Amino acid sequence: MHSRTDPTREFEVVRDPLWNTIRLDATAVRIIDTPQFQRLRHIRQLGLAYLVYPGAVHTRFDHALGVYHLARTALTFLGDRGELESVDPVDCRLAPYAALLHDVGHYPFSHALEELGEELVSSDHEELAERFLCAEPIRGTLEALAPDAPARIADMIRGRSESPLQGLVSGSLDLDKIEYLRRDARFCGVPYGEVDVDRLLHAITILPDPHTGRAEVGIHEKGLSALESLLFSKYQMFRNVYWHHAVRSATALYKRLVHDALRGGVIGAEELVGQSDERLMTILELRAAEMDDPAARRVADRWIPAVRRRRLPKRALEVPAEALRGMAGDAWVASDGELRSALEARLAGELGLDEGCVLVDYPEKPRMLGLDLLLLRRSGAVQRLTETGRAGLIGLPQVSHDLYLSARAFRVFTMERREIAPDCLMPLLAMDAEAARARLAQPEPLL
Repeated sequence: MHSRTDPTREFEVVRDPLWNTIRLDATAVRIIDTPQFQRLRHIRQLGLAYLVYPGAVHTRFDHALGVYHLARTALTFLGDRGELESVDPVDCRLAPYAALLHDVGHYPFSHALEELGEELVSSDHEELAERFLCAEPIRGTLEALAPDAPARIADMIRGRSESPLQGLVSGSLDLDKIEYLRRDARFCGVPYGEVDVDRLLHAITILPDPHTGRAEVGIHEKGLSALESLLFSKYQMFRNVYWHHAVRSATALYKRLVHDALRGGVIGAEELVGQSDERLMTILELRAAEMDDPAARRVADRWIPAVRRRRLPKRALEVPAEALRGMAGDAWVASDGELRSALEARLAGELGLDEGCVLVDYPEKPRMLGLDLLLLRRSGAVQRLTETGRAGLIGLPQVSHDLYLSARAFRVFTMERREIAPDCLMPLLAMDAEAARARLAQPEPLL
C-alpha cells in the first residue's frame, strides 16, 4: 500500500491478488494506519492451517481490505438503483468502515482461542472489537464521521444494529463470508470457494420485512443460484480445509498450549487480547522457560517445540458425526470442557501417555448452512427465506443437517501414535454428561 504523504489526497490504491484494485478513501487510510489495524497484518486468517496448506499465510489485514472493497461495491450498486434513499445517510457512510473493522478485535491464530470456552476466554472477537473502536486513534477518526460512530459500528459488527445495512456486515449473506471463502480457497490452493460474487452483489437489495415492515438486506430471486454456490462453497471449505483432520490436529495442539499457559500462570486471559500470532508465541516461550509450574514446563518443553517443528498429534480415533446422531455425548463433548478434559486425562492414563498428550476434538458450527434472508420474487412478492427452504431452492431442511454431519467428525489425537477402536468409546458417548462423569470416576478401563 502506498503511504499517505500528501494529506490533501482523497484516496489510495491497493493491489490485491483477489479483487485486483482496492480503492481506499481518506478515512479508510487513517483507520488502516492505526496500530490497532496494523496488528491484523500479523494475524493469519486461518490460524495454524498453514502447517497443512503452506499457502495459507494470508492475514486478517488482507481479508479486512477485501470486505471493505465488497461493501463499497455493494453500496454503489444499491445507490445506483436508488435503494439507499430511505436509509440513514450516516449508516451509508459508516457501513464500509464497519466492514473494514469487523475483525479488529481478533485473537491471535484466528478462532482457535474462542473454542477454549468461556471459563478460560470470556469474550469473542466481535465483542472485543468494541474495545478497539473506543480506543484512540480509531475513536477519533470514527467520531469525525458521526459522534456516535464507534457505537453504531460496534452494533453492526455484533449483529444488533437496527440499520437496514446490518446484513452487509453480519448476516446470512454478509460480505465477510463471501470474501473469506474466496480468499481462503485461493491461498489454500483448493477449488472449493468459487462463489459467483458478481451475481450476488448485483442481486443484493433492500427489502421490507412482510410482517414487520422493517427494511433489511435481502436478495433478488435471480441471485438464488449464486446463493446456492455460496452455501455449498461454505460446506466444501469446512469439510476440506477448516475441519481437515490435520488442520484440526494443529488447532487442538495450539489450544492445549494456550490452555496450559493459562492454567500454569504463564499468561492471563486478558493478556491474550491485542496480541499478534508470533508475539504471543514469543511471550509464552520466554515466560514458560523461566517457570517451574508443571503446566508451564509442558508449554516450554513440549507444546511450543511441537508447533515450531510441526510435530502434530496423530489420529487415534475418528468417528463421523453421523454415528453420534441422537447420542447424548454429541452435546457434552463439544460444550463441556471440564468433562472433555477428564476424558482426555483418562485416555492418556490408559494409553500410557503423559498428561496432556491426548486431545479430544469435536468442532461445531450448528448453523453452518444457516439462512435467514429476505427474498424478492420475480412477481414482486417478498418472503423470508429460512432453513425451512423454498420451492426452487436447494432443500435446506433435508440437506443442511446431513452436510453438516458429513463435514464434522469426533476425533481423538495423541502425541505418540496410538489406535483406539471406536466401539470402546461409543458406550460412553451414548451417556449424558452426568452418567459419563460418573463412568469416568469408576476404575474399570474404557479401552
